[in-house]
This record gives sequence, structure tokens and C-alpha cells, in this order.
Amino acid sequence: GADMTIMEEGTELLNRLKQGGKLPMITSCSPGWIKYCEHNYPDFLDNLSTCKSPHEMVGAIIKSYYAEKNNIDPKNIFVVSVMPCTAKKFEAERPELAATGYQDVDAVLTTRELARMIKQANVDFVDLEDEAFDPIFGDSTGAAVIFGATGGVMEAALRTVYEVVTGTTLENIDIKEARGLEGIKELEVDLGDITVKAAIAHSTANAKTLLDQIRRGEKEYHFIEIMACPG
Repeated sequence: GADMTIMEEGTELLNRLKQGGKLPMITSCSPGWIKYCEHNYPDFLDNLSTCKSPHEMVGAIIKSYYAEKNNIDPKNIFVVSVMPCTAKKFEAERPELAATGYQDVDAVLTTRELARMIKQANVDFVDLEDEAFDPIFGDSTGAAVIFGATGGVMEAALRTVYEVVTGTTLENIDIKEARGLEGIKELEVDLGDITVKAAIAHSTANAKTLLDQIRRGEKEYHFIEIMACPG
């Protein structure tokens, strides 16, 4: 799911940069941030990436491509996501997230809920036999692994864009604290014809600070990562 989001988001950013699309493009994988934006910053809604969050992308693919490939009626598929984020629960119920006529994801469990269920079922992982993972698609990339870390979405997308544009791998990204703005980080990536200016803000308090500066014309970016949760 993270890999699909990275490819889609990186491609969308590249298209906006080349074709004069709405900038800055802002990540859309945090449902808490999306709800906050809808209520408090509706003037930035057109800046949001059109990409679904990773687990919603996987749900949509399972109920379309995977279902067709395996000759399964989507109505007979029940998709459960296990997430550390409680906001994913209401995200899964959004009417926009029903690509096949059915909700892309049917239920969301938090990691704590899953842990409690495992304990209640008296499952002892130490005594379980090793078993191969059941992959729906191919192997994931290293970019997908860093997706959940601070700045991970931003870094993964920019690495993808850099490789598409230059044909080479981006070795290091220097992410620095924004001057005078605790909790907000900035970075620049040279793509040859353009230097992409990006920012990262985690927590709605930091998002507010950053977006208010953009509204006042004090800051300009091409790409912004915002997560509702701190860290």
C-alpha cells in the first residue's frame, strides 16, 4: 500500500510541477489531517494530493484487480486493516472511499485492539510454527518501510521523483528544522530544472503554524507532508 501511494503521489507531484498544477501539493494519507483541513483550511483542499491512504489503496485493489483476477465477487470480500491510528476508523467509512460500490475497507482495528484479541484468544507467538507471509502483490521497497516514520512520506515520494527525472538514486536528503519554527522541518531537492522546496509538519498545531505562514505569503513550498499525530 505504501509503495502504491509513493508511486502515485510522486507521479502526481511531478505532473503538477511540469504542468503548472496547484502548489504546494500536500500529502493526503493522514485522515486526521484531512478532517482538520476540511474544517479549518478549506482554501487548501485543492492543494491536497488526490491519492488515497495506503490501506485504502490496498482495499480498493483487493476488491477490484485482485477480485477479478481470482474470480471473486467483491461483495464476498471483507477487508480489515490493522492500524496504529484511530482516525483510520472513520476514514474507512467515508462515502468517497468506495471504488467498487463497496467500502474499500470494511473494518479497522487498532494495534492495541489486535493485541487484546490475541491475548484473549490465548495465542502464544513463541509456540507458533514459522510460516510464509501471504503476499497479495510483489515485494515492497525500502521506501515503503520508511513511510511511517517522521518525514517518511515526503522522503519516499521525493526519492521516487528524483529517480524518475534523473535516472539515478538520491543518496542523501538533508532535512533541517525550519528556522524559528520548532516542530517544522524543511528540505530541498535539486531536480535539475527546478529545486523542489518541501516542508514537514507533524501535529495539527504545527500544521496551523505552517499553513498560516503560507496564507500570509511568508513561506513558499512545492510539497508539504502533514500528519495529524505528533512524531
